[in-house]
Amino acid sequence: MVLALCAGVALSQAFRTVGAIMASPLQSDFHLSAQALGIFSGAFHFAFGAMQLFMGIGIDLHGVRRTVLVAFPVAIAGALLSAVSPNYLVLVAGQALIGVGCAPAFLVCTVFIARHFPAARFATVSGLVLAIGGLGMLATGTPLAWLVQAYSWRAGFLVLALASALAWLAIWRWVHEPASAVPQQKESIPEAVRQFGALFAMPHTLGIMVLGAVTYAAFISLRGLWLGPLMMERHGYSLVQSGNVALAVSVIALFGSPLFGRFDRDGAARRRWIVACGLFYAGLFALIAVVHSAWLDIAGMVLIGVLSGFIVWQYADVRVAYPAALTGRAMAVFTMAMFLGVAFMQWGTGVAASVAAAHGGDPLTAVLAVIAALLVIGIAAFAWLPAPKAASVRS
Repeated sequence: MVLALCAGVALSQAFRTVGAIMASPLQSDFHLSAQALGIFSGAFHFAFGAMQLFMGIGIDLHGVRRTVLVAFPVAIAGALLSAVSPNYLVLVAGQALIGVGCAPAFLVCTVFIARHFPAARFATVSGLVLAIGGLGMLATGTPLAWLVQAYSWRAGFLVLALASALAWLAIWRWVHEPASAVPQQKESIPEAVRQFGALFAMPHTLGIMVLGAVTYAAFISLRGLWLGPLMMERHGYSLVQSGNVALAVSVIALFGSPLFGRFDRDGAARRRWIVACGLFYAGLFALIAVVHSAWLDIAGMVLIGVLSGFIVWQYADVRVAYPAALTGRAMAVFTMAMFLGVAFMQWGTGVAASVAAAHGGDPLTAVLAVIAALLVIGIAAFAWLPAPKAASVRS
């Protein structure tokens, strides 16, 4: 059942990283600015993040299986709409539909793991799910680059729509939750919403969510949007060569989550390691911003891919920071913060690139510097704002 659910995660990963390969062809076909490109890529993540609260309620009221089976066909429709889009506005609408349809993909996995695996195995199993789901990023490296170069970016969306339909069929066929996993006493929707309010009232929520909004956003903004322009515009790489770099970063990133999952530590030690890894992570983005060597840029991106695995510790931190009864909703709020963070970071870096270009600066240096600065702000919030009573990085 976990493997079937991972099929949805893999397609979600593929959809959110198509921008790195499709950016240049889309700019050419629709005459897009860097800011418009950021909005295109951010539309998926904004819709994805905005739907997390509703998906969390759906999972709590109707279970994992029903929620994902109802939502995922919307992603298929969005991919088909994107493939036939006659203009930029329709393309963005298609991206938003894909985001809505993919919204429960990873959330259902985390809730399923929390409900059916021992707490001590949560980080390990979550890391494996992220690694398996990361196979979707491999498809949007060299294979997608070849497909787009040989045919068009529209063919890419058509293939992803077909793959999404197959993933939906796999979930329909193999995922069947025990009856005990679906609540027998149903809450009303207002009651479910009030439970989310209780999460936001807890003092440690803010620091957790601020850091959650920037760590994954940094990696996916690089891998899912700016990697292609970085290699092609800064270093003169072809589309397929850029796809090869994206593939290498994606392959390396597959090992990050299970690796960090195996070395997970409880309590204050975990939070201290999150801060340390976050600072190194920010430093790598700053290094790529100022160093214009192709090999150093590639090495930095590979290290970012590995280090992004520490995000699994953030999920483990959320798992222990809230009562068991609120686990599903806590995961939904955290996932919402992550993907709204991606949407705003991609939009914001698009603005930064446009402003830099207008003033004669290097757009890609501006993009990477903004990402590094946002990471430092998120780390500071996590370290200095109130922590759960059981763990504090300030102790």
